[in-house]
Amino acid sequence: MNDEPYRASVDPNPGLALRSDGISPAMADTLWAQVGGTETFEQIVRDFYRGVREDPLLAPMYPQSDWEGAIWRLRTFLEQYWGGPTTYSEQRGHPRLRMRHQAYPLTPAARDRWLAHMNAALDAAELPPMHDAAFREYIDRAARSLVNRFE
Repeated sequence: MNDEPYRASVDPNPGLALRSDGISPAMADTLWAQVGGTETFEQIVRDFYRGVREDPLLAPMYPQSDWEGAIWRLRTFLEQYWGGPTTYSEQRGHPRLRMRHQAYPLTPAARDRWLAHMNAALDAAELPPMHDAAFREYIDRAARSLVNRFE
């Protein structure tokens, strides 16, 4: 048995990875990169929250003194999901979406209002059709999964 400490060998030609990790280049750009990165995600999330702030059903669910925090959390979560920086998990851990949203009365009506604001933000972003469809399919699925109260 070798008593030498384990040393990982570094392959000078590491090949491709699904996400760039600083060592291996990405096999293809992620949706995050293809649509413009942080700038695009910031625009989508800010447009979304502009609508939410005025929504009589949704606005009360947000701490009025933490709109910037809500913007940061949603932007970094979406960026990470779509292949961008992993800042969300590095700072907040696993997303645990159902657990984090359990305290809020997420009814079908709230889901529909949330989706209306997010879809309006996506309309404004004018993503390429394939990316737009993927984004909308994801948010619809996610919003449906978070409903926790029925009227």
